[in-house]
Amino acid sequence: MKNSFIRLRAAALAATVLAAAPVAFSPMMATPANAWRIVYDPTNYAQNVLTAARTLEQITHQITSLQNEAQMLINQAKNLASLPFSALQTLQQNVQKTQQLLGQAQNIAFDVQKIDQAFQSHYGNVSMSATDQQLVANARSRWQNNVDGLQDAMRVQAGAVGNIDSNRAQMSALIDQSQGATGALQAAQAGNQLLALQSQQLSDLVALLASNGRAGALTEAERAAAAEQGREQRRRFLTPGSGYQPGNAQMFNTGK
Repeated sequence: MKNSFIRLRAAALAATVLAAAPVAFSPMMATPANAWRIVYDPTNYAQNVLTAARTLEQITHQITSLQNEAQMLINQAKNLASLPFSALQTLQQNVQKTQQLLGQAQNIAFDVQKIDQAFQSHYGNVSMSATDQQLVANARSRWQNNVDGLQDAMRVQAGAVGNIDSNRAQMSALIDQSQGATGALQAAQAGNQLLALQSQQLSDLVALLASNGRAGALTEAERAAAAEQGREQRRRFLTPGSGYQPGNAQMFNTGK
């Protein structure tokens, strides 16, 4: 670029000097051959030099303007360049794993209708007409729900911990992409993907809170139901029965 600029400057100066030459030597060419003499006009020469300098300055400004426009186009192209990296698929897979663990909740799942049905049948008021076998079966079912709830909570915890290593790798890659971004669009896309990573981590946290809260709620519900069932069993134990009723007894065979 520098060599081209020097050649262009020299050509412009030469063209200006040649254009001014006829004016400077016009009296010499107009005189007859027998009256040849050289006429030097310092004012005209100075004017021609000034004109050449101004022309060269204009050309320099035009070249600088073209260079600035070219750099501007290059910067615009960089700003519009898309980020050649995407962590979306990995983040979606992590979220899907957590959703699958929540969907595998045993017995009383994360469903409002199923929760209402389970509480009406196992955690509601103890029916006074229920048999002892039914009371024992309900107590065992509630105990199993507690165990399953704790197991589900620990499985979700294990899944969230398993996502930590994947999240760490994606975060490192996204930060590298953000720091090495060549334009505004790449930097913005890297920032958006970092926000998506944070959203995925928040979803894991919500899943942990939900599973732990479910396990705790099942434990408290079982305690309340066990207390109600204990009162019913105590009532049955303390309720006086018909007592002993005498009857005929045959102690020896009379042979009849």
